[in-house]
This record gives sequence, structure tokens and C-alpha cells, in this order.
Amino acid sequence: MVTTWPKNFPGLGTGANYLAEMIGKLSNGRIEVKVYGAGELVGALECFDAVSRGTAELGHGAGYYWKGKSRAAQFFAAVPFGLTAQEMNSWLYHGGGMELWEEVYAPFGLVPGAAGNTGVQMGGWFNKEINSVSDLEGLKMRIPGLGGEVLKRAGGTPVLLPGGEIFPSLQSGAIDATEWVGPYNDLAFGLHKAAKFYYYPGWHEPGTTLECFINKEALEGLPEELQLIVRNAIRIANQDMLADFTAKNNHALEQLVNEQNVELRRFPDDVLIKLRELSDEVVAEEAAQDEITKKVFDSFVKFRDQAKKWHAVSEQAYLNARTL
Repeated sequence: MVTTWPKNFPGLGTGANYLAEMIGKLSNGRIEVKVYGAGELVGALECFDAVSRGTAELGHGAGYYWKGKSRAAQFFAAVPFGLTAQEMNSWLYHGGGMELWEEVYAPFGLVPGAAGNTGVQMGGWFNKEINSVSDLEGLKMRIPGLGGEVLKRAGGTPVLLPGGEIFPSLQSGAIDATEWVGPYNDLAFGLHKAAKFYYYPGWHEPGTTLECFINKEALEGLPEELQLIVRNAIRIANQDMLADFTAKNNHALEQLVNEQNVELRRFPDDVLIKLRELSDEVVAEEAAQDEITKKVFDSFVKFRDQAKKWHAVSEQAYLNARTL
């Protein structure tokens, strides 16, 4: 298994390790998976091609890294103001999303699966305050996928960097800001040492799905029983990662604020409103570029709209009541 994450990196890298361990245990040792961190076997952003070619049998990453392969891939990672973790899993498992994901990856000889979720991410680390939309103009920010396109529309400059390059780039001033994941991961990366303003919410990644993609020929070369074990180990890992982040994020956030003197800030409402408007434009325009992306977009939006209606009287209503 090749991954886009640094070896053993908390949350994401350890999530890949957990998946490999589960495949070994559930198969009673009949399958052994060796995990390679970013740069060990192939570069962080070369995993997709490596598994497609058969250099490796499994890959662990996020769909928005493969925009250059298929625009539609981004929808299976994170969409600005899109689906939460719970909603993403529902769309994938019971809303037709997984079938579409398999259709998108089929031309590359890959079989995808949801292998983790971070939940709602943080808005990112900034070396200056964001008090208005104008503060985004000229901002060089590490931000991938559709969120990066939205920042560009707002006047900023999105930069795509693998995780291992973020800290030195922020510290040197090569970038002005970065998003990564959330307190648990960001503390481990030491991002608080390079920027002091920590903004929320993560409008760009409301329920980021991590993926395991499998070389189709390698998977189909296994007996059916072992194919099912691999697929279901991926589902177990998907659930476990979200639980891990939920359990650890607040403790890490308290450390950042109380021990590292990080300034926790909420994006102003007018900034969020503008970003949402730009997000709607960018996502719709991206979807119109080709037939398969439009097909995925239509399914995604239809599911989001019905999920919003249900959650207005369930999850959202309850969370609002809990703050009274």
C-alpha cells in the first residue's frame, strides 16, 4: 500500500496502518499488506498512477488529489459547503455514490472505497487576520481541490502541496496560509509554530472522505472470500478514523489554545456567505465540464438537498437545542 501521507503520521498515516492490520487480521494472515509512506516507494501525489500501473496493489489518499485524472474524483473527497461525514457515508453506501465512484475509477483499473473521514475540518492557519473578503485577495494558501478553486475566485492563489512540505513552506513565507485537517493532525505537524491565527469552520472540507483504491486486477485475482474481507476491512477503517478524530480533536485544540497561545478565530459571517456563493458557482461550473462529472454532481446535490431537510429537524435542530 502506497500512501499520500508521511509514514506513521497521526490520524491519516496511522489510519492506513490500521487498515493494513485489519486486512491481515480478518484474513487470518492470508493477506499481508506492507505500508509505504509518501516518498518511500513513490511520491505522495504519484500513488494513483502507481496503483493503476500495478506498481502497488493498494493506495491510500483523497480523491481531490486526482483532479488531473478526473474532475469527478473531487466529489468523493470533499465539496465546499457539501456533505458532512455522516451524509457522505449515507450517499456512498445508500445513495448511489459508491456505484458512481466505481464508474469514475474504472477506466484507471482501480476499485475505490471510503477508508476514513476527518469530519468537519478547520478553516486553516493564517499569518494575518481575515476580517473581510478583501483579506483573501493575493493570499497564497495551500488548499487542494474545489476549495482551492473557490479561493482563486475570491482573489487568492491556491497552492497544492503534499503534507510533508506544508510546514517549511508556511514557515519560510512561500505560502501565507494553509489548511490541513484539524487540531489533532495540525498539532502533530507543528503548524502553530509557523502561524498564529487558527480559523474555523472548514467550509471547504465539511466531511472529508479518505480513500483506499485497489488495483482491480489484483483484487479480482483473490478468491471471493478474500475480496469481501478487503472491502469490509476498508469499511471498518472508515468508521474507525472518524471516531479517532472525534475523540482527539478537542483535546488537541485545548493544547493549542491554552498551551501554545494560538488565536482561535471564526470566519466572519460575510466571508462565509461570500465563500458559499463562490462555491456554488465553482462547483456547478466544474460539473459542467464533462458528462461523468455532471452525473456525479447531480447525484451529490440531490442527496445533499434531501439530507439538509432531514437534518434541519434532526441533527441540526438537536445541536441548536443543546446550546440553549
